[in-house]
Order: sequence, then structure tokens, then C-alpha cells
Amino acid sequence: MRVLYPGSFDPITLGHLDLIERSARLCGGVVVAVLQNPGKQPSFPLERRLEQIREATAHLSGVEVASFDGLTVHYARLCGARVILRGLRAMSDFEFELQIAHTNQSLEPEVETLFLATTTRHSFLSSSVVKEVARFGGDVGHMVPPGVARDLMRLFNRGNPHG
Repeated sequence: MRVLYPGSFDPITLGHLDLIERSARLCGGVVVAVLQNPGKQPSFPLERRLEQIREATAHLSGVEVASFDGLTVHYARLCGARVILRGLRAMSDFEFELQIAHTNQSLEPEVETLFLATTTRHSFLSSSVVKEVARFGGDVGHMVPPGVARDLMRLFNRGNPHG
């Protein structure tokens, strides 16, 4: 079964990586797809986010990294995925994600949404939180893959990520 895991991944966190690893074990093929959203100003350009994800998932087989624009369900159909993976950190995520899942199903009834709960140790993570910690000089090494930590330190002119 081929699964699509869409998101902005600005940047990818260890929570995202955990979901990718677990879905790769469960489903086999995973397409991690970065949404090109013209309404958002990402911290990292699209190509760098794709590179960050490729670096972070290099140890996994069956993981493909891509980008798309437009509706997620249309891209799911285009890339041959019958399932869209969404992560849940807390109950507050569920209401929004359920609304999106119902909307997607109304557009593409053949595409299902699979919700995976984030592991407890990563349940506080979001790309926004990571960027905020990095912006103020905090250590993000336990929140993101090493290459992303380096990129964040460079982005916020903090030099060495370990002090």
C-alpha cells in the first residue's frame, strides 16, 4: 500500500520523522510530499526542505520525497497513493484533521485518511515551536535531525548548534 504524507515540513521535525518511519514499516511505500503553498512564506526554500527530508530519511527504504501544489487528494491520485497519512499530537489536532479528511473524501471517495498518533516524546513538537526555540538560541538537537539543526542555527545566525 502506497501512502502519501503531505505537509509543509518547514522544517521536518523528529515527530515527522517518527511518523514516516512507522508508516514505512506499516505500509511499505511512503511519499513524503512538500506542499508548495503560495500563501505562506517558509523559512526554508522548497529545494532545501526536500533535501532536509531526503537526508533525514536516507536510512529508510520505500520512502520517496516530492513536492506538489494544489489539492492533496489530487496529488494522492497522481502519485498512486490510496491513503493520506496525518499525524495527531493532541485532541486539538483531531477536529481540524477530521474536517480535512471529510473534505478530501468528498472530493476523492477512493482516497482514505489514516491518522497516526505521535509518540509521547514528540507530542509537543511542531515546526513553529522548533523555529521559535532556534530563533532565541535554544538547543533544537533533540527536536530535529542534525542537518536541520545546523540549518536552523545558520538561519538565525547562531553558529554552532551545540554551543
